[in-house]
Amino acid sequence: MSKWRCTVCNYIYDPEVGDPDGGIAPGTPFESLPDDWVCPLCGVGKSDFELEA
Repeated sequence: MSKWRCTVCNYIYDPEVGDPDGGIAPGTPFESLPDDWVCPLCGVGKSDFELEA
């Protein structure tokens, strides 16, 4: 699974880890995150993330 980086604060969403504090279970691909999910560090939406190279 691919990692995604927040273009605002550089937080990395790692699907293998998920976002436990945000209620996202490990193994959840970025594409399956709810539309209202936001970066846990800076609060921007999914549209401000880009695929890590």
